[in-house]
Parts: sequence; structure tokens; C-alpha cells
Amino acid sequence: MLFPIGDDQVKGGYFPIFSYGFIALNIIVFLFQNSLPPAQLQSFIYEYGSIPEETTSGQDLYTLFTSMFLHGGWAHLIGNMLFLWVFADNIEATIGNFHFFIFYLMAGLAAHAAHIYFNWNSQIPTVGASGAISGIMGAYLVMFPTSKIKMLLLFFVFRVPAILFLGFWITQQWLAGTAALNVETVQSEGVAWWAHIGGFVFGVLAGFYFRFNYPKPELDTYYAGR
Repeated sequence: MLFPIGDDQVKGGYFPIFSYGFIALNIIVFLFQNSLPPAQLQSFIYEYGSIPEETTSGQDLYTLFTSMFLHGGWAHLIGNMLFLWVFADNIEATIGNFHFFIFYLMAGLAAHAAHIYFNWNSQIPTVGASGAISGIMGAYLVMFPTSKIKMLLLFFVFRVPAILFLGFWITQQWLAGTAALNVETVQSEGVAWWAHIGGFVFGVLAGFYFRFNYPKPELDTYYAGR
């Protein structure tokens, strides 16, 4: 498996309070989930996960936010938190803490909108930070295309430009999303591909706004990969 484990860091800038805070909050919520008996856990997911059919009928709209902090398993959590760790801090360091907080939530809502559009009557709860994190990755692609992403493949570590890694990633999501337009495929795979795509597109648009309205920071290539 191929994993991103670090990147070139922004010199100075705002301390990424929310980037690290969201990681901590997601972990805390997941540990609470794991402490629940199976029946209670299922009820918890259905109560706080986002169900498209309920959203489109105006019910439980708070789940559009609460679902961003729930995860379906350890692999789901670890994968999302790894991507959040690598990509979020440069964005927050550049645009500021409050703006990053708003951007993160809006990216999550954009991801929900895309998922719901293609799953209008679905009764399956949607959980995870993937949509919001996809927004971060879209913004990163525009703001830091030449930043080097530190990759781990088995025991080998190497670096690739962000534009290459993120371009490959969104291509994967697009191919999987178009294949999953068949409802049976969407339900059997259990992956909200269009949430990833919707969040990423929103992030790209936001990234252009950020790039033209915030000073472009320097990247410290000597402190790459943390």
C-alpha cells in the first residue's frame, strides 16, 4: 500500500489549532463509538450519521455536521486522520484559524450535497471526515502544487509533487464514482465516492480564492515531512 506521511511545511503562519483539534476530536468520538455495545453503536450511527432520505425531507439536518466526526472502523479513521495530518496544516497556516474552520465545515457540506444528489432516497447513514478532507486536498492542489509529498511504500520512502499525487487520487475517485452510479454498486461498496468528488471540487474553487486573496507562503523543504 502507498501512503502519504508528510509534506513540505509552510514557514511561519498561523498555528494549525483546528487541524490538530479535528484529529483529536475524531479520535475521541471514535473511541467512544468503540465503547458502545453493538446494538447501541448501530443506534448511535443511525442517530448521528447523515441519511440522505431524511436530509431531503428536512429531518435531522444536524447530522450533516455530526456525521463528519463518525467513522466506520479503524482503517477508515486512520486513513482519514493521516490525510488530515498531512494536508490540513499548510492550509490553516496560510488562511488563518477561523477561516480554516469555516472552510472545513463548508467542504463537508459540499461533499454531502454531491453524495445526496446521487443518492436522493438512500436510507444508508453516511459517516466520516472524507468529504471535508477531500476539500482540503482540492485546495492544497491549487495552493501548493509543487509541494513535495512524502510517500511510504512498504519500507521505501520517496517524494512526489503534490500535483501528481492529488491528480492521481482524484482520478481514482472519479473513475470509481462514475462506475458507482449504479445504485447497487454504491450500496454494496459502502463508499461515498461522490462525497469525495464534491468536496474536492469545492476545495479547488476555494483554493483559487485563497491563492489570490492570501499571501503565498514559502515552503520549508528542509523540514519536509515533519
